[in-house]
Amino acid sequence: MNILFLHGLESKLSPEKRTILEKYGAVIAPYLDYKSNPNMIQHLFDTYQTQNINVIIGSSMGGFAGYHLANNLGVGALLYNPALPYIGTIEQIVPVNIAMNQSLFMRIVLGGQDTVIKAKDNLTFFAQNIAAKTDYTIAIKKDLAHQIPVAVFEEETKSFFKELCY
Repeated sequence: MNILFLHGLESKLSPEKRTILEKYGAVIAPYLDYKSNPNMIQHLFDTYQTQNINVIIGSSMGGFAGYHLANNLGVGALLYNPALPYIGTIEQIVPVNIAMNQSLFMRIVLGGQDTVIKAKDNLTFFAQNIAAKTDYTIAIKKDLAHQIPVAVFEEETKSFFKELCY
C-alpha cells in the first residue's frame, strides 16, 4: 500500500508519525511550500496521478489539499483538522479541469479545542459539501487542539486503516 502524507503549513512529517504510517505501507511525504505555489493541488495531481497512491493522509493545509486530491484520485483519506473552511487564508486554487472521481471513504478528525481551524467551521463545510459517493466518519476529540499528538495520530491511523479494510 502507498500512503501519500501531506503535511500542514510550515510543517513536516515527524519520524515518530512516519514510523506509525510505515506499519501500513510505503510512505511518500513530499515537502510542500503552499505559500509559494497556489497550484499545489494541481501539482500534486500531476505528480501522483500515475503512481499507485492508495490513501492520502493530511493535516491542516495538507488536509485541505488531501481532501481535494483524494476526490480527484478517488482514494480514501484521513484528514486531521483540514483547513477546508479557510480557503482564502493561503491562496490555493482548486483545479476545475481534473475529473472528480470522489473518494469512497474519508475519516475526518477534528479538535474540539482547535483555535486555528475550528471544528464547527469544518462541520459546516462538510454539511454543505457532502459527496453522495463518499462514506464519512467524523471524530471530534474534545481535548484535541490543532497539533496532533503522536498517541492520537497512532489511534486514529489504526482506526482509519481498520475501517478502510472493511
